Amino acid sequence: MQQLMIIAADLAAIAVLTFCVYFPRHHRRDLVVAFLGVNVGVLAVSMVLSSSTVGLGLGLGLFGVLSIIRLRSDEIAQHEIAYYFSALAIGLLAGLPESVSMLTAGLMLLIIAALYIGDHPRMFRRHRQQTVRLDVAHTDEEALRSHLEVLLNGRVTNLSIKQLDLVNDTTLVEVRYVAGRAQAPQELVPRLGQETRA
Repeated sequence: MQQLMIIAADLAAIAVLTFCVYFPRHHRRDLVVAFLGVNVGVLAVSMVLSSSTVGLGLGLGLFGVLSIIRLRSDEIAQHEIAYYFSALAIGLLAGLPESVSMLTAGLMLLIIAALYIGDHPRMFRRHRQQTVRLDVAHTDEEALRSHLEVLLNGRVTNLSIKQLDLVNDTTLVEVRYVAGRAQAPQELVPRLGQETRA
């Protein structure tokens, strides 16, 4: 009976995390399968390891190696890594104890709440990150910053030049910026002014 309650609590937690928090915000179906599979797999193996003579540390070490291989084999975003390890943590929290306690349930809720708040669309919603390839080789960082602020219509907070090609006249830059309000292009301003006077 206790094991059924553990399984039910784990399934409820991972369902809320996956279907109520992650998927409505990011709509990536393949990671839904990954989160569910990792969570249930970790739950099953940790329950077996906790009730057998096999060393628990060995089992957790194997899961750590497998998760690193999985993350290195496919490129996923940082927030998706957070969801990935949260699915792992919920499975471990449910699988290690022999019964559901208030502490275990509270820690599961804490993980879900942390991701709900930290990944909320209203949290730093104007902050953006882009990798931009420009058809100009910028050697002056301040000129590059000004060019990017006009191009992205925002205030650049950080930039990192990844590649500067003086032969092909290109610049590859990773830029973080705060998006601003849309403004009319500079070349349209005189025309609008002339039409107003007419």
